[in-house]
Amino acid sequence: MRDYGDRQMTRFAKAASVLSMTTMNVSLPDELKIFVDERVTHDGYGSTSEYVRDLIRRDRERGHLRDLVLEGANSGPGVVADAAYFDALRQRITTEA
Repeated sequence: MRDYGDRQMTRFAKAASVLSMTTMNVSLPDELKIFVDERVTHDGYGSTSEYVRDLIRRDRERGHLRDLVLEGANSGPGVVADAAYFDALRQRITTEA
C-alpha cells in the first residue's frame, strides 16, 4: 500500500485512482444543492464528486442485487428446510468429517 502520511491507500482506492476520469456537469435546484453539500459534510466525503460517485456505485449494486433476487424468485420452489433436511445435513457433516 502507498503511504499518505497517517493514511494508507487501499488496493481498491489505488486501482480507482488510476482509472481515467470524465467530467459530467449536473444542474440541481438550490434545495438539492444544499442537501448534497450537507451530505458531503455530514458523511465525510472529500467532495461532491466523491458523494455522487458513491451514490452511483450504490445504485449499480442495488440493481445487481435486484437482478439476483428476481433470478431467485423465478428459479422455482426450493427444498423444504424441515427437521429431516437438517438431519441430513448433520449426517453429511459427520460422514465427511
